[in-house]
Amino acid sequence: MNGRDRDTEGRARSARPRDGLGRPLAYGEAGVERQPEGVVRTPAETVEQAQRLLDAGMPFHAHEVFEDAWKSGPAAEAALWRALAQLAVGLTHAARGNAVGGARLLRRGATALAGDGDGDAAGGTSGGGAPYGIDVAGLVRWARELAGRVEAGAAVDAAAEAPRLGPPPGRPKPL
Repeated sequence: MNGRDRDTEGRARSARPRDGLGRPLAYGEAGVERQPEGVVRTPAETVEQAQRLLDAGMPFHAHEVFEDAWKSGPAAEAALWRALAQLAVGLTHAARGNAVGGARLLRRGATALAGDGDGDAAGGTSGGGAPYGIDVAGLVRWARELAGRVEAGAAVDAAAEAPRLGPPPGRPKPL
């Protein structure tokens, strides 16, 4: 018999606890509860849940929220949610000390959000629009700036570097 951990549907899934950055811990150690997978949320709920996780220094978990939106939402919005997931994974890698992977994913997500290269921004946000109140232009700037600092050797604290998905507090959301 195979001794691998399995989920309720029989898929291989490690039961090891994980830390806030998604790194496996030793069996028996206290970890952070995992994000449930396959949750269908409204776009507003997705943004709210992901922001809460980013603010808590848990970008790995935020990426799972974005991944749920990308896989369960309309195909026309998949690029937006996938790009946001890439930003969250980039922050995860940077906070884990993986400068190369972190910078690469931050830039890949920024490029997808900005629409650089193919003329069409993620989620149809050409021109820096704000689908669901998401500050696309601000996230692109944040990701590119952080990627440069990561490549230069900056240590990254995931909570301190967490981006704001929407406009800064006190500034009205774009229409």
